[in-house]
Amino acid sequence: LGERNERKTLIEKKKKESIFDLSKYIDKTIRVKFQGGREASGVLKGFDPLLNLVLDGTIEYLRDPDDQYKLTEDTRQLGLVVCRGTSVVLICPQDGMESIPNPFIQQQDG
Repeated sequence: LGERNERKTLIEKKKKESIFDLSKYIDKTIRVKFQGGREASGVLKGFDPLLNLVLDGTIEYLRDPDDQYKLTEDTRQLGLVVCRGTSVVLICPQDGMESIPNPFIQQQDG
């Protein structure tokens, strides 16, 4: 019975800990992709276990009106924003990020 209680306590502790350690990105610029295709970057000021994010100096990267999956060079300044965790798909550091072609789409020549 004692062993079962110890195991249960370990499982409960695991559930409460987030698998993401975003604290190392506090006050650093990150890029965030959202459900629906929007992308933004800003300085991470805070977060919670549900992945709600507070970004400062946020810039949204606007999409091509003809192709919603393609980003344009146009941007929009948003300033201080709160990003809802349920809509966050991807978080990555801005430094060292580079865009690559999608390997799953056949590239058209010409």
